[in-house]
Order: sequence, then C-alpha cells, then structure tokens
Amino acid sequence: MSRIQATFDALQAQGRKALIPYVTAGFPFADVTPELMHGMVAAGADVIELGVPFSDPMADGPVIQKAGEQALAQGVGTAQVLAMVRRFRESDSRTPVVLMGYANPVERYDLTHGPASFIRDAAAAGVDGLLVVDYPPEECEAFAAELRARGMDLIFLLAPTSTAQRMEQVARMASGYVYYVSLKGITGAGHLNTQAVSEMMPRIREHVKVPVGVGFGIRDAATAQAIGKVSDAVVIGTRIIQLIENQPRDQVVAAAATFLGEIRQALDA
Repeated sequence: MSRIQATFDALQAQGRKALIPYVTAGFPFADVTPELMHGMVAAGADVIELGVPFSDPMADGPVIQKAGEQALAQGVGTAQVLAMVRRFRESDSRTPVVLMGYANPVERYDLTHGPASFIRDAAAAGVDGLLVVDYPPEECEAFAAELRARGMDLIFLLAPTSTAQRMEQVARMASGYVYYVSLKGITGAGHLNTQAVSEMMPRIREHVKVPVGVGFGIRDAATAQAIGKVSDAVVIGTRIIQLIENQPRDQVVAAAATFLGEIRQALDA
C-alpha cells in the first residue's frame, strides 16, 4: 500500500478530509523548501504537492508562474527538487509527497541521466506520486506501470469539461487520488462555484473510485470547508504562494503554517 493510500484510508476512518498544500520548490528562497514542508505538516497538512519549476507552466496563473521563474533563477531544477525531498525524508517517513509539474522536465531529466532515471531517482528520494499536467492517460500507460512498480502513484486531472469517457480513462489509470480542477481556467482564479463542484462530484464518483481532491480557486477557510464537505481533499496553492512571497526568510514557514492551521481547523470543524 502506498503512503498516499494509507493516508487517505486513515483519514476516512477518522471521518476527516485531507489538506493538500502546494508550494513551488525553491520559492521564495532556494533553501527553504524542506523546512517549509515540515512546517506545513506540523500545521495539519496530510499530503504535500511540490511544484517542479518549469519555464512554460501552461496551467498555472501569474502567481505560480512568477514563483517558478524565481526558483529557476535561483538554480532550482529537477535534481534540486529531488534533493529537497530526500532532505525532507530524513525526518519524515510518513507524509506523502507528490511532485506536480510538466512533461518537459521529466523527459529532460531522462535525457540527461539515462532512460527511466527520473522514476528511479524520484522513488529513491522518497516521492510518492506524480502529477504531470500534460501527460494524458491515453499516452502514459507504460509510465504509470513503471511508477506503480516503484511504489508511486500517477495522479490525473479532471475538469468541469471532462466527459464521461475521459473520466473512465482516468479511472482506469489513476491511483492515489484524482485532482479535480474546480473551474475553467488557470491556478489562482477567483470565481470558484462551490455549488457547481458539489453537483460534479457524483458524476466523477460514478467512474472514479480513488479519492477526489479539489483545487484551483480555494483561498480561505470558509471555501475550503464547503469544498471539504463534498470532496475527499482540499488542495490550496496560489494563496500560500501569495502569503510567503514577500516574507523575510525567517517568517516564511510561520506565514504558511498560520494560514494552513486555520484551514485545518475549518476542515475538522
């Protein structure tokens, strides 16, 4: 059983919902990420999504794009992200870590280090899952099988525009959880319709049997609580990036942890 499945199973037994924060690796300071990850876990995070910086992040809004650009400028690439996960694993063997990003860095890593080296090195670092935005299910069956062989989950996106056929394709391939993009647009958009999410969940669950997390547009405790009532997990990224981007080095962890503590309390209420 993967760490992700074990985490969701434990939460379900407790009647609780997963809190999944997203942060861009290497932002706002190149060396802060492992410490930030630990701080988020202490504040109530159940799974951590760690963004792999990339120069052309098509699904991300301006806030996360800027964070990725800054991380790249500070020399943070895929190898550095894996090193951050290894550092985190030195004192946390329980919390699942999902790398979220794009195909280009994965394939470039393999070109540089050898075929299938990304999967090998990610597993060795302690990564539990991958969410590759531009890997559609019909084109990555072999990739998913290689991940499963290493004990990692491949996580897919669904959107308001997803058809029943797409949901069935995702259901056949996905493990860990599925990430439902709650709106038509990019990360950080501010027009989340909780009623529309509530109406979509039964349609998704007709096909998808793994847990369903909801993200994009969740910015406060009230919205997180509303989404948590109809989903298995709440994913928050842009708001965290905004809160930490202008903090001094010694306040980054506290800023993220304070916010996540409020979200955790709302989800558990």
